[in-house]
Amino acid sequence: MAEYLTLADCPLEGISEFFEEHLSHDIADYPGGIVLPMDKPYRWTSADVVRKCKFALGKHFGQRNIKVGHAGTLDPLATGLLLVCAGKATKVAEELQSHGKEYIAVVEFGATTASFDLEQPIDCTYPFGHITKEGVLEALTGFVGEQEQVPPTFSAKIIGGMRAYEYARSGESVELRKSIITIDRLELLEFSPAGAAPSSNTLLPDHRSKTDLEDVRHIHNYHTSASESEGGRPTATLLIRCSKGTYIRSLARDLGLALGSGAYLTALRRTASGPFKIQ
Repeated sequence: MAEYLTLADCPLEGISEFFEEHLSHDIADYPGGIVLPMDKPYRWTSADVVRKCKFALGKHFGQRNIKVGHAGTLDPLATGLLLVCAGKATKVAEELQSHGKEYIAVVEFGATTASFDLEQPIDCTYPFGHITKEGVLEALTGFVGEQEQVPPTFSAKIIGGMRAYEYARSGESVELRKSIITIDRLELLEFSPAGAAPSSNTLLPDHRSKTDLEDVRHIHNYHTSASESEGGRPTATLLIRCSKGTYIRSLARDLGLALGSGAYLTALRRTASGPFKIQ
């Protein structure tokens, strides 16, 4: 199979103009297809991004039947790297999806939701005064390596021909089987005690940028006015490198349990997928 073209820095806004500048109008010039590493916006579904790209590519090449898909779903409430494959590159989507992923995530302690993130409202609160930076660091060590993980009920797992979230949203309970996943790297980037603002001096290793950290902070702050009377709940910002199929929402839930409290995901950004990086 011919090598696909990787077209980096492709924006969703102005995408047609970008294609006009960087692509010929003959799709035959790209026998291996095209891979577009996109920065998925907040609240967009992965399917929304695919539809936008498919429409723009179809218009550019003058074809309506161009195959377009993605290599690994991102939840609507997550942002970051989404690999969109077009043309013959759709044949390598499964291979691209099999690579390890990297995320920056914000976890809030002292409460839970049914979806393990902000999709559903808080359903229970827990004590959190005992949660410290040292305790979080110690708990994180237990999540590194190969392990079993229960996916969220609000997930895209297929059960009996339906997505798990379809059962959950209809109020029907289903039992999800544990998956074997691997977490290769799990770092605490910053810990904010109850009522404290995040540090402005957090150092990010390697290819990560301050923009990635600001993105997750913004989403967290926008949506969590949690426990105003208590001054807010403690949060942990994590850097996670993990295998395909790892649910960061489940990691948040399990971290809360390990600390004798509850926890849920308030912000998530995918910063890498295999050799592709958000930059």
